Amino acid sequence: MARFLKVEGYNSLVRDTSSNAIVSTSKSEYKMYMDRCRKREEQGDKIRNVVKEINNLKQELRDIKQLIVKKLGN
Repeated sequence: MARFLKVEGYNSLVRDTSSNAIVSTSKSEYKMYMDRCRKREEQGDKIRNVVKEINNLKQELRDIKQLIVKKLGN
């Protein structure tokens, strides 16, 4: 028996007979999917970097504030 069976009405879809899953055979759709995943991952990395930078700036402001309070207290 064939491992993959064509899905009626769809040129780029097949059914895997061992798992009963529907699988796309379109390389262009797969490439577009992978590009979207990569861009989403890059966007997440950018957001994480921005959050780290904001947290660093907040800590530096706290440090500056402590130094000012310390100098004015003396």
